[in-house]
Order: sequence, then structure tokens, then C-alpha cells
Amino acid sequence: MASLKDVAKLANVSLMTVSRAINESHKLNKETLLRVRTAIEQLNYVPHVSAKIMRNDDKSPSTIGVLALETATTPFSVEILQAIEKTAQSHNWITFTINLFNTTNIDNAVNTLLSFRPKGIIYTSMGFRKIDIPNKLLHQPLILANCISDIPDIATYIPDDFEGQYQAMKKVIAKGYKKPLCIYLSKASIAGSIRKSAVEKAWIEAGNNIDELKSYHLTRDREDDAELNYMNVIKIINNHIKDTPDFDVVICGNDRVAFVVYQELLSRGFKIPDDIGVLGYDNMAGVGDIFSPALTTVQLPHYEIGELAALHLINNLQTKSVMKIASPLLERSSL
Repeated sequence: MASLKDVAKLANVSLMTVSRAINESHKLNKETLLRVRTAIEQLNYVPHVSAKIMRNDDKSPSTIGVLALETATTPFSVEILQAIEKTAQSHNWITFTINLFNTTNIDNAVNTLLSFRPKGIIYTSMGFRKIDIPNKLLHQPLILANCISDIPDIATYIPDDFEGQYQAMKKVIAKGYKKPLCIYLSKASIAGSIRKSAVEKAWIEAGNNIDELKSYHLTRDREDDAELNYMNVIKIINNHIKDTPDFDVVICGNDRVAFVVYQELLSRGFKIPDDIGVLGYDNMAGVGDIFSPALTTVQLPHYEIGELAALHLINNLQTKSVMKIASPLLERSSL
């Protein structure tokens, strides 16, 4: 890649003159400016943006640094990053992302992030979780997206899991289902507990007995343990079928659980929703389209979370609180 020195040599000018041609062209005469620009074009020279940022050059693009904890390396919440990038571009900002597979080397990642002098930082995570924020980030314009922290007064955008599950369960009840089998996410996950309480609230408000709910949690909290979770789902289903099912609808912790439930029920000759209804959660990209019949599920607002987090920095909003983003019910054919 061509350097500033290469441009100066070809144009037969000093390094300072090349710098002025790029940043303060009005200070050069037309002949010199043309010579430098011709050299830049011939060499395909690209100015060093990070150097302009560190000089606090007003002409440099505004930047958002993204600390992505598993967000970019899994298919489950990558829409957050897509939204940040698209929103930034539409406002002539740029983004750069540091991927984290875990938090073991987070200090190195933070140092790299800060070396680019971003105007703001968005910390995202795959799956709604609680995170520890490195001290160096506490003195920066910081937004949390799809994660929370014990530290107060940080702008935070998360899905409204309670309301999403609550409204979905109200729809299940309104459709006349009387014997739900609930397979929640693990107890170790924040969403698992929140969604369980939402189901129970809707069930009790409808005048039902809490003991009528058949409730289970997945045994693992990690996607790496997906096979163990799915074997557990099959075991739960089998334990409640025996001669005839003692349930008429399955409330699934996420769409991946729903997929296993579909496979097991259909392989046993049951029809969805004629015999048993199924409710998912997530509207996971690439999964909802392959269900037959189409899966009724709750939309995790990952795109909206990324978009709002980016706009928070771009518009220099001063709100520092937890903001819950609506998780709407998507009614399809499985109920």
C-alpha cells in the first residue's frame, strides 16, 4: 500500500505539502495541488483515517467502537451489529468492531478499541446477560445493547422479554389452550426467569391454578451444550406423552427448542396445531422460514436495539437508564 512518502516523492513535494493537499487544500496553489492529487490517484493512496481521528481532525469521520461479546460470531444476535453499521453509515459515521469470544482478554480488546479514539462505544452481547464493565470504559460515552450491568446510570437497550412473553401467553389462553407444557431457558439465564414469571402472571390472571402449568427449564445455559438441551427437550416431551399427551400446547424457551418439539411431535404422528399447539420465542433469522406449519413466535428486537444504541451516540442523547424495547408477537399457524 502506498504511503505518504511515496506520494511526496512522485509529486516532488514535501510531506507537509501532501498533508496540506489532503487536509487543507485551500492553502496550496492550484499547480501544486494538482500535482499532489495526480500522484495520489496514480498510487491509489488512501489517507490514514485513524491518524486523523487521533489528531481530532474535524474533517475525520465520527466513529463508533463496538465491543461485541460473541455477537458477531454466532447467528443469534448479529442483527444488532448490522443495525449499528447501517445506522452509522446513514449518518456518515463509521464503526469498527472488536470481537470477543469470551472476557478472558477483554483488557487487550478495550485498549485496542480506545486506541482509535471513538466518539462513543457500544458494548453488545449474544443473548441477554449481565456483564462486568471494564473500568476504562466507564469514563467513555458508553451504551449497553442486549446486556445489563450492576453499574447505574448507563444507557442500556434491552428486549422487553416480560411483556413479549406475557402478551404471547395471553394469546395462547385466548385461543382456548388449557394444558400448557412449558420448557423455559435455563435458570441461569436472565430471560429464562423473566419469561417464566410472565407466563405465570398471564395464567393466574386468567383464573387458572399455577399448579396446572407443567414447567421445566433447560439444563444448560450455553449454545455449546445445545445437543444436551435438545435431548432434554425430547425426554420431557416423551415423559408427557406416554399413551396420550397430557398437554395441548408447548411454550418453548426459544425457536430452537420449538424446532426440536416439532420434530418429536410430527415424528409421532401428531398434527400442529390440530392436536398440539406450539409457541416459540426469538424469531431467529434463518429458522422461522423452515417450520411447517409456520411458527407463532415472539420477535426479539435485535435490529431495533442496535439502531437505537447507535442513534443514542450519534444524537448525543443524555438519557442514562435501562430502556426496554418491545418484543411483538408474530402470529402464524402453529397455534
